[in-house]
Amino acid sequence: MQIGLFFGSFNPIHQGHLMLANYMLEYAGLQEVWFIVSPQNPLKDKKNLLAEQDRFDMVTKAIDEFPRFRAIDIEFHMPKPSYTIDTLVRLTERHPSHNFYLICGMDALQSFHKWKNYNQILGSCNILVYPRKDADGGQFSEHPSVKIVDAPQLEVSSSFIRKAISESKNVQFFLPHGVYQYIILKRFYL
Repeated sequence: MQIGLFFGSFNPIHQGHLMLANYMLEYAGLQEVWFIVSPQNPLKDKKNLLAEQDRFDMVTKAIDEFPRFRAIDIEFHMPKPSYTIDTLVRLTERHPSHNFYLICGMDALQSFHKWKNYNQILGSCNILVYPRKDADGGQFSEHPSVKIVDAPQLEVSSSFIRKAISESKNVQFFLPHGVYQYIILKRFYL
């Protein structure tokens, strides 16, 4: 089975994440996309990061009616900070018959040399890369394990949504309905 691994803090998950995952299913030959909720990206600041369980619950609410998407909390049970290579090794051990494809943006590919054991990642799985404004992928864009996918560029971001909510803006159409309701109920990002 061809599985796309979409790592992220999902703080919060939004329609752009879902549209991109859907695009990868339909145009990149994947059977499923697994949303790997990361407790803490070692290359990002923890400021404004909701608790991992709240972010996982939002992902679950966002995808609960779509059977080809799965929410995965494997990194919650691993040493912190979590590193993609360690998660890939563990997933491969648990699911040896699956072929995993890492889904990332062109901006992440550009800083890929900063990832722990990036050469091992390149050797163990294919990487599906979606375009991002002001990023060209750097030295890895021509690597044989990397496939640039001509997905639509989506300008919505979690940081935009957090900021909008903190300013009391209504951004309900940027988020899955259940996620928006959960954020309002819990008073997140205020």
